Parts: sequence; structure tokens; C-alpha cells
Amino acid sequence: MKTDFDAIIVGGGGSGLAAAVSAAEHGLEVLVLEKLPVLGGTTGIAVGSLTANRTSLQDRAMIEDGLEQHLEDVRKFARPEIEARNNEPLRRYFLSESAETYRWLVGMGLAFHGPSPEPPNRVPRMHNVVPNAKAYIAVLQNRFLRLGGTIYCNSPVKRIHISQDGAQGVEAQVTGETIRFRARRGIVLAAGDYANSQSLIAAHKGDAYADIEGINPHAQGDGHRLIESIGGDLINMDVTWGPEIRFIPPQKQPFVQLLPTGGWAARLMGRLLPFVPTRIVQLLIKRLLVTWQHPDEAIFEDGAIMVNSKGERFCHEGRWPDREIALARQPGKIAYILLDERLIQRYSAWPHFVSTAPEIAYAYVQDYLRLRPDVSVGGCSLEEIARARHLPANNLIDAVTQFNRSVQNGREDPFGRAGRSETLKGNSWVLLGPAKAYFTITEGGARINESLQVLRPSGEPIKGVYAVGCNGLGGQILFGHGLHIAWAMTSGRLVGKVLAVEANS
Repeated sequence: MKTDFDAIIVGGGGSGLAAAVSAAEHGLEVLVLEKLPVLGGTTGIAVGSLTANRTSLQDRAMIEDGLEQHLEDVRKFARPEIEARNNEPLRRYFLSESAETYRWLVGMGLAFHGPSPEPPNRVPRMHNVVPNAKAYIAVLQNRFLRLGGTIYCNSPVKRIHISQDGAQGVEAQVTGETIRFRARRGIVLAAGDYANSQSLIAAHKGDAYADIEGINPHAQGDGHRLIESIGGDLINMDVTWGPEIRFIPPQKQPFVQLLPTGGWAARLMGRLLPFVPTRIVQLLIKRLLVTWQHPDEAIFEDGAIMVNSKGERFCHEGRWPDREIALARQPGKIAYILLDERLIQRYSAWPHFVSTAPEIAYAYVQDYLRLRPDVSVGGCSLEEIARARHLPANNLIDAVTQFNRSVQNGREDPFGRAGRSETLKGNSWVLLGPAKAYFTITEGGARINESLQVLRPSGEPIKGVYAVGCNGLGGQILFGHGLHIAWAMTSGRLVGKVLAVEANS
């Protein structure tokens, strides 16, 4: 087994594979170590939007855009107190490089459609990969192997070796055997976020959030722990996207995930997509939409209630994040959203949707009943839908009765909910769920410079150690669709160039 390489990439998700390809393109011998049996990480389960400015796809659509306009718009996504913590110089650098990253990806054969609008962006900037984010993984993996790269899966990295001269290499468990690998030029940490790390979430965000899961069960913060172990500075570790309510994913792979993600077939799809009827494109996207997106907040404002697996209410449905914290403490960490006849009709047509990929597609009650029967059931009575989900019917009826009584009396219910809700009634009912509380992604990462070097609290770089993607967010706030994938690809592309300069020097 070869153990000496120019660069070692820790993690085989989007940012890790982008770093590996970039470094290999610059002539380096590169090893990727991935802890799971397959590549992909959180990138591999995403919808796949990449947000960028001044791209060829925008030019083709006659969209005028600029870096300064994008910088102004991206500041509007996060709450002011969160946005105030952003590393503005680094985010400027990232967005200034986004168009070149898009060109680089297209040059490898990835196809995109759009761009799609996402307010408060003033112009469309979301570039949607065909058919979904697995395309990034397939194309990057293929490119890396063609460049002579080496990939070991089932190979978690346990330790980074550091000397006075900087990073020397890593120790990894390869098929159960401890192997020490030497990195001549550098180690790149690309091991993803920590959304499913109970200990890191509790330590940085608070014990109340510890029971909430991440959408990627393997996002355990491995890279963050390695950074901490060598004295790197971690910042913004309490900032998260979420928690939010999402329906549990389907056990079977949706059809759209089986579409070609690389090679001539994906390129052909990209060329043909503008000629495909809109309704077909919408259907493909909608299948992803009902798989990964969360119910819109307005559904609770309009009167929907939640019950647990016992058919009992347990929270104020309109109060975030207390609602998600309470949900994670229910039996099985699951809940169901109850809609009556009025809400079913209301959430059956624009502008009232159950979930959305902004300005791309909208999913209504009938879409869930048709595409996700595993998380939606309809019936003519509360007893019927309770029976379909094995909930105690008497408890569900009592929950509705007590809610209606509070509404009719015009006073707060036992959970503090009051206001403009209407009573739940009618001859049609829908139960959506199981749903769980999830962290989508985390914003904390290593403090880095524009060379992607990991910094100590003093600001001194740790020689030979770099971080990309969620390991190397560097204090950026990247709220908004498509920014995390854009950063994963951009930081990976840039670190390959940095490693090449290091090799030449």
C-alpha cells in the first residue's frame, strides 16, 4: 500500500473531492480518505443548487449581475445579530471566485439549468445541477480517478501528526488496520459539518438542542475535532441552519436519484433540458422537493396543529425553536401535522404551499398524498387517519376538541397558543408525518486565511494544514440556498492551487 502522497484530503464529500481534483489537476499525488463505504457526504443528499454571480448561464439569460450587488443581497438572509458575525473579507473573496468555480465545474461536464430567483437576491443566481447534487460527486470522482488519484473508503482519520516543521501526515483506520500516511505538501480537512454531533451541539449551542438530529446522520464533526486537537481555532460554532421540521426521508431511493449523474448521458440531459416541457422538469424537481424540504411556517400560523405518536399535542406550534426542541423530546422524536378541510383546500394552490424550493417548484397537499404516501394520509374522519398511522384515535380527537375549545373561548391554550386560529373541522382530514426536528447544516468551522490555512487563536497559521467546505467556513455566514455547495466547490478548487504553489516552492 502506498503511504506517501503530496496531499491528503480528509473527507470524500463535495469539498473534499473538489480539493482532490484541483490538486491533481496541478500535478500533485493526492489521497482521499473517506470514513464511510461510499463518497458523497452532505453534498450527496442535497438538491444541488449552486449560487454564483456573473456566470455564463446568467449571460445566456441576459441577466446583468455583479459582485457588489451579490454582496449586498447576501447580507439580507440571516438575522442582523447573526449577520454581524460574518467574516466579510472572506465572503467577498469567495463570491468573487464563484463564477470561475461554475466555469470549472461545467468544464468537467456538469450541466446546470436556471438560474432561478431566490429573494432577497435581486436577480436569479441559483444554478441548479442536473439532475441533483449526486452529479457533483459522480463527476468529481470520475475526474479524480482519471487524473490518477487514490481513494480509500472505510478509512476514518483518527489523528494528525504535527511537528515543529508543520503537518507531517495522518493516522487512519483502513479496513481495521492503523496506517500512517505521510503528506509531503499538506493535509486538507474536508470532513463536513457537525449537525448530528450531540456533544458538539450541546457544548456550543446548549444542552436543550442536544436531542435534535442532523439531516446527515454521519455529520459528526470529525474534522472539527481534528482541528481542535492540533490547536486550531473554531469560530461561530453556535450558529446553525435550523433547527427546523422536516419529514423523514423515504426508505426507497426516489426515481430522480436514479437519473444519470455523469458522462455523456448527464451532458445530453443538460443540453436537452431547455426543450423538455416545463411540467416534466417541475415533476422531477417536485419529487426531490417532497423528499428533502420542510413544511412552510405559514401552515402553523394558519391553524395546523402537531401531535406526537400518542396523538397528543405537546407544544406551541408557532413558536420556534421551542417547537423543535419539544419535538425532539417526544417518543421516537417524531410528530404529525394535522390539517382539516379548510387547511387542505387552502394548501392546494398558489400562494399557499406545504413546501417549496424557492421559485423552482411548490408542493401542495395533493403532491404529498400522491408522491409521499409514507408521510401523508387522508381520510373522512379523525378516526380514519389515526388508524392509518396507528395513533390512539381518542387522544387525537381529544387534542382537536381541546384546541377548538380554546379557540372558541378566545383564550390561550395550555401551550400558550392564541390569536387568529380557527377551529379544526370538516369531512376531510390529512395527517402529514412522521416529521422530525433537524439541523440542516452548521456554520461553525476553523478560522482560516485566504490561503485556506487553519489558524491558531493567535492568528498564526498551522503549517501544512488547510480546511475547506464546512470545516473551513472561516467565520462566514452562508444562509441562503446554494451558498454552502458553492463554497464547498470554490474552497476545494482554490486549495488545490495553494497546494501546487506550496509544492513548487
